[in-house]
Amino acid sequence: MKKILTPLIIIGIVIVIIGVTMIGPYNKLVGMDEDTNTALSNIDNQLQRRVDLIPNLVNTVKGYAKHEEDVFKQVSDARSKLAGASTPKEKAEANGEVNSALSRLLAISENYPDLKADKQFTGLRDELAGTENRIAVARNDYNTSVNKYNQAIRHFPTTIVAKLFGFDKKEYFKAESGADKAPKVDFGTDSSQ
Repeated sequence: MKKILTPLIIIGIVIVIIGVTMIGPYNKLVGMDEDTNTALSNIDNQLQRRVDLIPNLVNTVKGYAKHEEDVFKQVSDARSKLAGASTPKEKAEANGEVNSALSRLLAISENYPDLKADKQFTGLRDELAGTENRIAVARNDYNTSVNKYNQAIRHFPTTIVAKLFGFDKKEYFKAESGADKAPKVDFGTDSSQ
């Protein structure tokens, strides 16, 4: 009986040691996974804020520029695409389309001096600019979180735990090609003042 019991005890101790050594890396990966999910949610939150601002901005511009229907449709289509995006890649692409459409919408103000002076328009434009800054910060935070997570799942011995429990590499929030060049939007401000 002693001959059978001793190997079973040793096997049991080895299993417990292996299990205990996996708890730390597993918990670390769970925390990092949640951090990346939270960071992506923060991007979604800011993108939603922008999507919510767009109709007010469009309606304000429409009051002055009734014949700019093509631009209004582009903004509406881009907004819908962004609202329906689910992956970071889809969100980045839709975000690029929204940026482009908004640039065209805001450029309309050049042709309408009364619009440029409208308090609602300038307030919405300023809110939109603030939201753009928040989106940039949220994207940076998300990509930093993804970087740390992706590194962790590749480090040994955490990589073993990651593979055992299905922790997969996360996708970065990448800008569309050409997004490194800011669109030129001139609000007609005179730099000599």
